[in-house]
Amino acid sequence: MQTNLKAMRKYDAGLILITLVAVVAFVSVLFSLSPNTSATPRFSQLTYLYVDNGNALDFTTITQTPLTDWTPISSPINLGMNTNVHWFSMVIAPTQSNESRFLLHIDYPLLDSLDVAIYSQIGSTPIATYSGGDGLHFDNRPVSHVKPLFPLPVSAQSQRVIIRVQTSGSVRLPIRIWEETEFIAYTSSRNLALGIFFGILVAMGVSNAFLTVTTSNVSFLYYSGYVMSLALILATLHGYGFSYMWPGSTWFQGKAILVFANATIMFAAMFTRSLLPIRAHSVKLDKITQAISWVCGLSIILGLILPYSFMIKAFLLLLSLIVIFTLGLGIWLTLKGVVVARYFTIAWGFLLISGLSASLDNVNIIQLPISSNNLLIIGGAVETLILALILAINYSHSRDDLIEAQQFALEQEKQANTAKENLLEVQKRYQDDLEYKVQERTLELEITLRELSEVNQELERLNAIDPLTGAHNRRHFDKRLRSEGRRSRREQTPLSLIIVDVDHFKQINDKHGHDGGDACLIHVTNVFQKHIHRPTDDLCRIGGEEFAIILPNTDLEGAFHVAENMRDSLESTPLDYEGETIKLTASAGVSTTIIIDEEHAQNLFKFADECLYEAKAAGRNTVIHKHLQEKL
Repeated sequence: MQTNLKAMRKYDAGLILITLVAVVAFVSVLFSLSPNTSATPRFSQLTYLYVDNGNALDFTTITQTPLTDWTPISSPINLGMNTNVHWFSMVIAPTQSNESRFLLHIDYPLLDSLDVAIYSQIGSTPIATYSGGDGLHFDNRPVSHVKPLFPLPVSAQSQRVIIRVQTSGSVRLPIRIWEETEFIAYTSSRNLALGIFFGILVAMGVSNAFLTVTTSNVSFLYYSGYVMSLALILATLHGYGFSYMWPGSTWFQGKAILVFANATIMFAAMFTRSLLPIRAHSVKLDKITQAISWVCGLSIILGLILPYSFMIKAFLLLLSLIVIFTLGLGIWLTLKGVVVARYFTIAWGFLLISGLSASLDNVNIIQLPISSNNLLIIGGAVETLILALILAINYSHSRDDLIEAQQFALEQEKQANTAKENLLEVQKRYQDDLEYKVQERTLELEITLRELSEVNQELERLNAIDPLTGAHNRRHFDKRLRSEGRRSRREQTPLSLIIVDVDHFKQINDKHGHDGGDACLIHVTNVFQKHIHRPTDDLCRIGGEEFAIILPNTDLEGAFHVAENMRDSLESTPLDYEGETIKLTASAGVSTTIIIDEEHAQNLFKFADECLYEAKAAGRNTVIHKHLQEKL
């Protein structure tokens, strides 16, 4: 899709305003998602123990471990990625209340194995034990909640809580002790905010899927896949996937993060290729963007097979490289003058940086002042909103361009009809005159009709001639290529096509001006025309400095001979222009085939053009010739 530059500039202020409003709105949502931390925590003496034989300990023997072996730590706990067993100990305040019971809340749903034991101050045997984590079916949790939640026994005295954790991901324990009434109020506001957020994502995903059907625009499909994958990965990070979508599949819960994270990046890469004109500026960068989608697709399959601890590290490395590449690509295209790229960079900057920051926080490389999951919500929400607006604007401009083109075509048709009506009126006038003066006007009418026919033929000829060089133009070339393609198919004779491009023509224009460039094009045409000997051969100017030569009933070697003679003749015949000698060279692509269907002639043209680009890549001033069948 091409974006109108002037039209897009009208949206600068609107997009900036929407970005600021979105940031403020979702930061306010962040505060509603985060618990009030101003109150004094209801636990103290938080320590942890890590020993190599941690699996040999249990909730009876762990109490015999000297307190000096335990290491003090503060909440929220983040020890990075470690698959070994970790023990955590803390002392909680009395849990006796007339209003409600107390709950131990671990605000991180991605722990594989989580066991909790509660001891009285004087006992070494737990008075209550619980098990949770993703390693157990969701129905086995002591409290059916998206995050690990454990009821605390009522006690007028302080109690000791020991937690055993083992996971293939990050060892994180954001701990909080709640009164049940407080927790219900907090959960209600949190669920409302998250419900609104996920509702927006799902609505945008479904609506864009419908737009794919109604508009046949694949960009909407890629965007829909990206939004739905983003919603699923955030739902998994917040525990809603395991709670409501696959509560009985602990195996898939252990793979869901990798599956949906890679799917999000895969659809994002495909959406990027469809939205930005990357290939028009760099084929290499376009292939890299396409490779990212393939790598992420492969990572989805590998994530279901290989260990999570290995694949998540590989994904974080891949994500870091993708962040740098994507932001660099957006900035580069912005500097190239692609207006939509700057909005794309702003939008993706929110999500990619927040996603990378959250990932680095999960492996304890950096420490964030806020929850990494909440940071992902802010980045995802802002980015999704801005991208949706850009996609709508871009599609609107494409539709407007199509409507303008249709209106222009209708206007041209109207003018043609008017001209036809005028011609009919002239003919009618002649006919009326003939009724009165048949004999007198017979000769005059014949002369007039002959002159009109000659004028029409001259107009037809002029319409097929390039006014600058005198060679046939692109319109004539398209008609002639189709005609010769049909003849080749009918008679089963080879059809050859040469595509020639003057080397470094822009530099000639820059140095000698457009008049000098025009003189060069006229000179090139004259040189090439000397090598067109058969009446059936046709030289056409099909673009600025690009020429095409149609050679019916000519094999590949014959066509190569013609192209090589043209190239050599041009190289050895410089142009004298205003006292200066301009040396000219050209590159050419040659292809030959026997046409088999209507589309085959166009394929011949495209392949010859590819040979031309190969000649330029080989250093210019050369001819590359291949049979079309070599590509097939």
